[in-house]
Amino acid sequence: MDTLSVIHNRKSIRIYDDRPVTAETRSQVLHAALRSPTAGALMLYSIIEIESQEIKEALSHTCDEQPFIAKAPWLVLFAADYQRLYDAWLAESKTIQRKPGTGDLYIAFCDALIAAQTAVIAAESLGLGSCYIGDIIENAEKQREILSLPDYVFPAALLCFGYPREDDSRKLSPRMPLDDVLHKDRYSRKQYPSGEVAEAIKDRGIKKFNSEFSFEMRRSMNIWLNKWR
Repeated sequence: MDTLSVIHNRKSIRIYDDRPVTAETRSQVLHAALRSPTAGALMLYSIIEIESQEIKEALSHTCDEQPFIAKAPWLVLFAADYQRLYDAWLAESKTIQRKPGTGDLYIAFCDALIAAQTAVIAAESLGLGSCYIGDIIENAEKQREILSLPDYVFPAALLCFGYPREDDSRKLSPRMPLDDVLHKDRYSRKQYPSGEVAEAIKDRGIKKFNSEFSFEMRRSMNIWLNKWR
């Protein structure tokens, strides 16, 4: 499929048909992710395929009670990972002045998200639908236990993949016009854009900002951050 067509027509898919995602297709998507831009070519991320139905079920509960997660044909976690490199340094007795900190987390987080989005585009080009699960950040203590995450590994993005149901005729979610989000040279603090789409985004944003899961996300994020401080 044409790349721009893939990007412009992508939408989050939460209902999948029964077709399995073959090993060949998975390999194509994951190898595409490996070609993502990465800070200093360090590849500060890890990819965890979730195949255990027990773990899928657990994540469907810890990620804000979303049953479709457990039904996804292919579930993949992209994690910011400084543990692998840090352990390699320690094993080789490299001189290390400090432990990984929040700046290192930011770089690794960017690496992981860029790889995740590359995987999404590759999957879409092969006919697979996808859905990001931002709630993987919540319930930090439980997520760490379920996925055996060490101190310097952070769950950046959980992704559901599967073939869309043929009867999925939902429209693309609207976006604000480019002029409402584009700045030149410097940030220009201006009045919030007007229009139906902008108002809908603003209203949805305040509901999410004040929601229980938003407070839980902030609580959990502090736990993740404290591990890196």
